[in-house]
Amino acid sequence: MSLVIRMARAGTKKRPFYHIVVADSRSPRDGRFIERLGYFNPLLPKEKTERLKWDIEKAKAWMAKGAQPSDRVLRFLDAAGILKRPKRNNPERAIPRKERKAKEEAAKAAAGAPGAAPAAGAAPAAAPAAPATPAS
Repeated sequence: MSLVIRMARAGTKKRPFYHIVVADSRSPRDGRFIERLGYFNPLLPKEKTERLKWDIEKAKAWMAKGAQPSDRVLRFLDAAGILKRPKRNNPERAIPRKERKAKEEAAKAAAGAPGAAPAAGAAPAAAPAAPATPAS
């Protein structure tokens, strides 16, 4: 059984509130869990201490037993100084979608343009002969 430390949504519509739980990875997000470790209220300002309350010692104990933290819980652990969250790099994400699409279309057009290298195994097309011009 693979365990995961993740968040389960408990708020009403448009009022999110999350419980930090240890659960089997196969159970649904808001379904059965093994133990509740704390809660997270994203609606509160970041400087309020009531925004995040959880038992870090229990989380450490569960990780020692093999529980894997989710991405968001890993952020909390990184902020507490327990685990280091690896940096991610997605340079395409910074480019606006319209520009990415234009770049892809330009790459496709360049690949299909005449004068481009033929595909491997394809026979080269015969170039048309230049018409002879009479000398006057």
